[in-house]
Amino acid sequence: MTNEPIGSLRAVALDAADISGLASFYEELAGLRRRPGAEHDWISLETGDGWRLGFQLAPDHVPPRWPDPAHPQQAHLDFRAADIDAAAERAQALGATLLRRGEHWHTLADPAGHPFDLALNAEAENVTLAGVMLDCPDAQVLSHFYARLLGKPVTFEAEGMAMIGEDGAQPVMFQQVEAYTAPRWPDPAHPQQVHLDVLVDDVEAAEPLTLAAGASRLDGEGDNWRVYADPAGKPFCLVW
Repeated sequence: MTNEPIGSLRAVALDAADISGLASFYEELAGLRRRPGAEHDWISLETGDGWRLGFQLAPDHVPPRWPDPAHPQQAHLDFRAADIDAAAERAQALGATLLRRGEHWHTLADPAGHPFDLALNAEAENVTLAGVMLDCPDAQVLSHFYARLLGKPVTFEAEGMAMIGEDGAQPVMFQQVEAYTAPRWPDPAHPQQVHLDVLVDDVEAAEPLTLAAGASRLDGEGDNWRVYADPAGKPFCLVW
């Protein structure tokens, strides 16, 4: 059953000290298009199927060191490719680092250090964004929180794993991590690495529903955004 959404997924945002360089990497890797009107501290890219990636300036960004739990990734992007070996070689030529090679997927780090996966999909004509995976201490708890927030049904649950939404429709996945360490935004020693922007029509109406679902209000806001933490301590924004 689908919940009535509080908001909709607006963007997946990655922190970086060089947002222009990181945006160019994903433009070249997956053919994403840069939206006009980039600011000094924010750049947006769009796919042809509804995804939006944001790149947020973090001058003191401390990269993850996957799989070191002392420097966690917090989240990662999943891309699909028909030839993951060729895609990995191209990613490395663009500035990525190979972290792990597998039969069905390869794990790499982008130029800012964020891990991402290239997953084998014979039907993929190009490298395309398939989903975002959030690390968490309890996949069931966090998946049900975001199902309420985004109005996406829980479509998969297994031990330590969950997914909301359908393949091809901006699914969000959840990966249980035994030694999970939450971000402590805005402390750069415990960075958020990645955050979600959730679009709402009326933030004054959306905020109490978001808090009732299990979020906490954090000390950060602007003209059209407010910062919250989900039940795993990950920051996200309500934007309008």
